Amino acid sequence: MKTIDTDIRHMKAALGLSRRGLGNVWPNPSVGCVIVKDGQIVGRGWTQPGGRPHAETEALRRAGEAVRGATAYVTLEPCSHHGKAPPCADALIAAGVARVVTALTDPDERVSGRGLSKLRDAGIDVVEGVCADEATSINAGFLMKVVQGRPLVTLKTATTLDGRIATSTGESQWITGAEARRFGHMIRSTHDAILVGIGTALADDPMLTCRLSGDSHQQPVRIVLDSSLKLPHDSKLVESAKEVPLWIFCLPGVNPGKQAILEDMGARVMPVQADGNGQVDVMVVLRKLGDEGITRLMVEGGGQTAASLFRADRIDRLAWFRAGGVMGADGIAGIGSYGVADLSAMKRFRPCGVRGMAADRLELYERQDLSDLLHD
Repeated sequence: MKTIDTDIRHMKAALGLSRRGLGNVWPNPSVGCVIVKDGQIVGRGWTQPGGRPHAETEALRRAGEAVRGATAYVTLEPCSHHGKAPPCADALIAAGVARVVTALTDPDERVSGRGLSKLRDAGIDVVEGVCADEATSINAGFLMKVVQGRPLVTLKTATTLDGRIATSTGESQWITGAEARRFGHMIRSTHDAILVGIGTALADDPMLTCRLSGDSHQQPVRIVLDSSLKLPHDSKLVESAKEVPLWIFCLPGVNPGKQAILEDMGARVMPVQADGNGQVDVMVVLRKLGDEGITRLMVEGGGQTAASLFRADRIDRLAWFRAGGVMGADGIAGIGSYGVADLSAMKRFRPCGVRGMAADRLELYERQDLSDLLHD
């Protein structure tokens, strides 16, 4: 029992380190590693920006000679293939660790148990599945990309108690207060990309950047669903496209001249096929984002974009900020119509947490079958 408790305690420390890479390491998973010798932590590491160096490499470097005979706690199975970095399983073997404790097996077909087998073949004691549920939650984006070929999709919205995001005249700044907005930027920082529809881009002229005091986190990719290429070349998004990535999804063949201007200003224009409503097909968009390595996608608006993703059954998590006000039916709904004629068609989520923020409230939800999707 003492060994189990010790393993859980050190794995939780490794999981805390793995959170540091969220939104900063795609297309790689965000991994944490703690190396323990004689009850003392002698090395710590987490996946570095851009995905390299890996967590194990960082922890081994910091541990130095103290690693021999130690236990390495790693939140994901050490890789066994040669990619842009040497296999972490080989590095652990060469360093002389005596024991490796992992939380998850890597579903990537290039690894998928091979790393653990390599460690065992080298005579290293391997323990699997410690804190697996927490590790799954943290790396749900990476797992979704590998298993389903698309990023994990989180809808973030800020509404009144009755679900309104703006008045009938379009006034929306600000429904929630400053503390909620700051926390919204923190959530942005844990995602690889931020997506809005062209309606939100035209109405708000947003930057969609992460603005946290003293934060050196890389900026998420900004994504706009813009079937007809209506985004103005003098918008904040386009004017900053050479500094912060901007990807625009449109229909094939629309306004080639405008596409050339946008691309010359630094935007990446990506034509995709239409859905049944003549708009860009969000299913295709998500597959392309998965192909590009995006693991965690945050959707920020508006109501029609949210509805299209609900219709496609591609909303995995909700981050719902609620202000303590009621606007009534005159206000603009946070989620548009997506064809619910009876209760069986309604998308259902399970509550995961709640947090008070001055006069506002953040509610977190997760789709009920998320675990099945991640382990399909």
